[in-house]
Amino acid sequence: MNIALLIILFFLLVSIFLGIRARKGKDMSLEQWTVGGRGFGTIFVFLLMAGELYTTFTFLGGSGWAYGKGAPAFYIIAYGCLAYVLSYWLLPPIWKYAKEKNLISQPDFFVSKYKSPYLGILVSIVGVIALIPYMVTQLKGLGIIVSEASYGQISPNAAVWIGAISVTIYVMISGIHGSAWTAVIKDIMIFAVVAFLGIYLPIHYYGGFQNMFEVINTNKPGFLILPEQGMSISWFISTVILSVLGFYMWPHSFGSAFSAKSEKVFRKNAIIMPLYQLVLLFVFFVGFAAILQVPGLEGAKGDLSLLRLAIQTFDPWIVGVVGAAGLLTAIVPGSMIIMSASTLIAKNIYSVFVPSTTNEQITKLAKYLVPVLTLISVYFTIQGGTAIVSLLLMGYSLVTQLFPSLIFSLFKRNFVTKQGAFIGILTGVAVVAFVTISGSTMATMFPGLPQPIQDLNVGIIALLINTIVMVIVSVVTMKSPVKVKSSSSNEQEGLL
Repeated sequence: MNIALLIILFFLLVSIFLGIRARKGKDMSLEQWTVGGRGFGTIFVFLLMAGELYTTFTFLGGSGWAYGKGAPAFYIIAYGCLAYVLSYWLLPPIWKYAKEKNLISQPDFFVSKYKSPYLGILVSIVGVIALIPYMVTQLKGLGIIVSEASYGQISPNAAVWIGAISVTIYVMISGIHGSAWTAVIKDIMIFAVVAFLGIYLPIHYYGGFQNMFEVINTNKPGFLILPEQGMSISWFISTVILSVLGFYMWPHSFGSAFSAKSEKVFRKNAIIMPLYQLVLLFVFFVGFAAILQVPGLEGAKGDLSLLRLAIQTFDPWIVGVVGAAGLLTAIVPGSMIIMSASTLIAKNIYSVFVPSTTNEQITKLAKYLVPVLTLISVYFTIQGGTAIVSLLLMGYSLVTQLFPSLIFSLFKRNFVTKQGAFIGILTGVAVVAFVTISGSTMATMFPGLPQPIQDLNVGIIALLINTIVMVIVSVVTMKSPVKVKSSSSNEQEGLL
């Protein structure tokens, strides 16, 4: 067993220890398990949201896209900054309403706003479907990181199983508290490692950043600018917009907002979080540095660029530290994703059909679902081969379909009805599902359209169709008077 693998295993054990110890002194009720008793301050909320949003995607996907795509990778920096600006106004009213109504999950918010448990079921299903590829992203990255950093002593599949078991253990025991404490060490390590790699490698191999970009431009002309078709300017803008609107629509990100102790926490974070985008800039520098130093990584193998260059450059103990940091970028968000998905199913799907379920029973069911959902994610991870960024983009297209009905629900006078919200979301998700399954794009479906329209991210088209359908259905259903004939019919109307 080499020193790199020993370091990785050490940090894995530390993360499990912190995750389990976080339970100490907590009764682990449903509210404690999912939202930490709404007692987290600025630092913990920052670490949780950073822990969820800066994942193996940050560590491998960003460098992989810089390596394989070039300029289009910069959309990742653009959407993050804009999303933080949006959070300054978006998250405080969501938190305030959730606290007043004692809500603990994203579907709870929609159910309360639109008085429709069935809408909550739809939101839950969309969330779980989107979270599975997001969890696959984490496990896929985990397998790559541990296998590469251990110099092949542990296979990717074995690494996936080890990580999945570790996440399952401390999520079932400590819930969000375990994720928060593990996020502390994870964020310190990821920033230190990525900043070091992003500064050292360009200087070591090229003598500086300017020279690196000049050499890349000479060897691959046009690689550092957006192409005229495909991932063009219109693709860039539409993808940024889609990602900004979907940034806090992920169930685990939305639910983390409930864990804050006051709405001021979000405004402080909105000021600090854009600085964290610098982490991504360093990741890009590593990917660019690897282009000429580790050539030949095609397609999804571009995700290997950061680790391959690190192994080529450094001694095993440094590679071990890099691998340990990458491990934590999968463990922390993976725990939040699994916890959120299990809570959605237990509280917002099962309890609707079995209304006699108590909070204690919901908590137990949510914990029992953790290993089940983890096994499903492991299966798709081992079976799939899609690049990390592609998986994430598919998830964004799904969760962003929740944004129109959410934003209208925050208005004092919301004209959107529960029927409009339901059918709008369903339509948007159906469009995304069709495009994903068929592999279609705007260019393949409408080859006669101008190039800028052909290059639009299809998720934006689905969002537009969603909004139009939502408005039309809401206008129609607003005109229909509701007649309550009996208590039973009233109850049925409430479920619709």
